[in-house]
Amino acid sequence: MQGLDFKEGEVIATINASPGRRILGVGSLWILSLMVIYVGIVRPPEIGWQIFLLALGGGSLWIAEKMRRATALTLELTPEELRDSSGQVVARTADIASLDRGMFAFKPSNGFLLRLTHSGERAWRPGLWWRLGNRVGVGGMTPGHQAKFMAEILSAMIAERSSDRS
Repeated sequence: MQGLDFKEGEVIATINASPGRRILGVGSLWILSLMVIYVGIVRPPEIGWQIFLLALGGGSLWIAEKMRRATALTLELTPEELRDSSGQVVARTADIASLDRGMFAFKPSNGFLLRLTHSGERAWRPGLWWRLGNRVGVGGMTPGHQAKFMAEILSAMIAERSSDRS
C-alpha cells in the first residue's frame, strides 16, 4: 500500500456549514426564542412560569448566537491535527484511536465520531463539532460529502499508522 504523503501544515480537507442549514437552524432558534419571550411578556401566566419562559427564551437566544458564531468557522484537517479556522485544536491526528460513521453511532448529523486515546477538555461548537471526554463528534450543519471525504482521509491515516506499528 502506498503511504500518504502530505506536507507538514498542509490543509488536506475542510468542512464548513452549509448556508441553507445555517439559515434554517439559527433562524429556527431565533423564532423559537422570540415566540417564547413574546408569550412570557404579552400573556404572562403565573410569575414562576413567566420567569421560566423568559429564561428559556434568553437561553435559546444565547444558543442561537453561539451556533451562528460556530457555524461561521471552518474545520481544517492537516497531517498533525484537526482544528477550526480560529486555531482551536479539536483533536491531534496522533491521538485518534478510531473513527465511527455508522448509522447507530452517537454522532452528529452528516458527520462522524472520533475516539481519542486521551481525554480532552469539554468543548461545544453547535452545528460544527463537540468534544466530551475522549469522544469528538464532527458534523451537524455540515454537508455530508465534505464530512465523508474528511472521514475517509482520517480512516486512511489511522490505517497507515496501524500498519507502520506492525
